[in-house]
Amino acid sequence: MVIDIHTHCFPDHIASKALDALAAVAANHPRFTDGTIAGLKESMRQSGISKSVILHIATKASQTSVINRWAVEINDDEIISFGTIHPDYSDWKDEIAFLSDAKIKGIKFHPDYQGFFIDEPRMFPVYEAIAKAGMIILFHAGLDIGLPGPYKCMPYMLKKITRDLPGAKIIAAHMGAYAFWDDVDKLLLGEELYFDTSYCLVKMEQERLKSMIINHGYEKVLFGSDSPWAMQNPEIEKIRALGLTDMQTEAVLYGNSRRLLGI
Repeated sequence: MVIDIHTHCFPDHIASKALDALAAVAANHPRFTDGTIAGLKESMRQSGISKSVILHIATKASQTSVINRWAVEINDDEIISFGTIHPDYSDWKDEIAFLSDAKIKGIKFHPDYQGFFIDEPRMFPVYEAIAKAGMIILFHAGLDIGLPGPYKCMPYMLKKITRDLPGAKIIAAHMGAYAFWDDVDKLLLGEELYFDTSYCLVKMEQERLKSMIINHGYEKVLFGSDSPWAMQNPEIEKIRALGLTDMQTEAVLYGNSRRLLGI
């Protein structure tokens, strides 16, 4: 059994346009599904994935409420939607309450697309409210392909957040900070936050990834593919090929996410 903690989908009527726009930013990066829920579910069936977490991003404050209501609508036995909060959305308290009441399990922030640094003081009340509601906070961390610096979620910022929000359930995507893994090694290994593997398996050497998993604590690493920007099944096979123990492999592919998501 496998849980993919990091995927993306769009409503059918905008999926093609959304993928085209995102791919153009990233130098026409290939995509491996059509960006729809049906396309993701077909990939899941081919890959033996039981559940996928779909991550949504409001790039404008005005999108927040609409996206969140769609996120609630699409949840089913295979799909777990996270919500979104734009940093300029004034009714964030009510929106977090709505998401909590709807049993949404987490909220994703993409600071580079949403235009904020994760350690800005104005964001801490938002994070505290999410944590108090028992929801997960997931950050895109490190470089985003196609977007210029300065990058807005870096390891030193994540370290501050984990220290200031003890007990919060935080995921730093892309093994702590995409393309800044030396800083992750120095600042984040062993900290009380989760990493996901999304879009790292095609870029990192196997031995380095294995070392980070072991040294951070395999129980705090979650499988993520970043579908549709990577194929799910080959990403699973790369985890299986790392040379972890069977127990560690199962934890990364399924057990850790199952525990964190309360499944």
